[in-house]
Amino acid sequence: MSSERLVIFFGNIVHCSEQFKIHIIENGFVMVLENKIMEVNEESAFEEAKARLNITKHNNIEEIRLKKSQILIPGLIDTHIHAPQYPNSGLGYDKLLLEWLDTYTYKLEKKYKDQDFSKKVFDAVVRKTLDHGTTTACYFASLYSNSSLLLVDSVITHGQRALVGKINMTTLAPEDYIETPSESIINTKNFIKDVTSKKNDLVQPIITPRFALSVDMNLMKELGSIAKEQEVPIQTHISENVDEIKMVKEKYNMSYAETYDKADLLTTKTILAHGVYLSDDELKLLANRGTSIAHCPESNTCLKSGLCDVRRLQAAGVKVGLGTDVSGGPSASIIQAMKAALDVSIHIFFQKENYTPLNFEDVFYLATLGGAEALALENKIGNFEVGKDFDALIIDMDVENSSSDYLLECSPSEILQKFIYLGDDRNVTNVFVAGRRVK
Repeated sequence: MSSERLVIFFGNIVHCSEQFKIHIIENGFVMVLENKIMEVNEESAFEEAKARLNITKHNNIEEIRLKKSQILIPGLIDTHIHAPQYPNSGLGYDKLLLEWLDTYTYKLEKKYKDQDFSKKVFDAVVRKTLDHGTTTACYFASLYSNSSLLLVDSVITHGQRALVGKINMTTLAPEDYIETPSESIINTKNFIKDVTSKKNDLVQPIITPRFALSVDMNLMKELGSIAKEQEVPIQTHISENVDEIKMVKEKYNMSYAETYDKADLLTTKTILAHGVYLSDDELKLLANRGTSIAHCPESNTCLKSGLCDVRRLQAAGVKVGLGTDVSGGPSASIIQAMKAALDVSIHIFFQKENYTPLNFEDVFYLATLGGAEALALENKIGNFEVGKDFDALIIDMDVENSSSDYLLECSPSEILQKFIYLGDDRNVTNVFVAGRRVK
């Protein structure tokens, strides 16, 4: 008899089998062996699968049956979030981006020399994102390596899947909140080594130049070389705010995307936040490089940066995921980001003729499989494909004291719609990361 843990979920299953398209299995089952998805099918096919896979050889079997008001969905993916900014959520939205950074953000981020404060905040943000169903998060950490490693520890402790990056910043910030280029390179290499040494399959380092104005070309080229040599992903910002774009053009005498491309920072494992004002040529360049965009609709609205047209990115062949961009966005919830993405797309619809706004299926894709593709993790997570890790949520829209009342029985598709428009952490009743229940 095998002692490996086998869990079988029975009920209504909703995931994306392909881009921008949901697949619903009513009365289905998902079979999970330890952390891997072993079988997905309709319940009518269960006995055949049971015999074919010889599951009776396992002596550690658990069955979980969902209620009619529940659906099983993949874990949500936040492709862009600043963990140190979490205490500032909901503050400073009377400012535009660059003034907001100076007035609120840098002052807060300097506090992360304090290890106790760092641990308190990072435990809180990891727990909050997990409670709202974020099984994978792509984090900007701190300028300080020790503090950034505390975020890695928080992620490991709470069982989240994450990419964590120590920020690179040598200019355009307070004099007591920058590093020299040589310090930046040494600290980045050491951070990658320290994260890797933890030997945790759920957490990986990511190279994180804050944005093109925070560094210079030589440093960006060095970071590009490290990313290539060590096969590490990259994250930064692009084309968020019109004043920022103008300053990048003045500094480098080329477009924002060309600036990163010259430094070899545009790769198949690069995620760029925002992309509100990308030109057609820049979109073509990103598509050719296989580089992704993290769409952060709440942040773009709160900081009055602009309306990002996901349909345009999609048409150009650019991969897109969703980000909360805390604390540019006030909420650490990708559920809120899905709703905000719908709102932004509808606002674009008001402005453009013959425009098809995003629908609930589209934003669900962006929050799951789209996010996995944007982070180059689609071979591991994003849907319930056999062989992938089991990152999943049980969603229940019939929960006491939640944001909505469940007064009529709904189909799985309708439950998903209600969750996207009305859901919060109370409707996320169970969270699984790599087969392990973390909520």
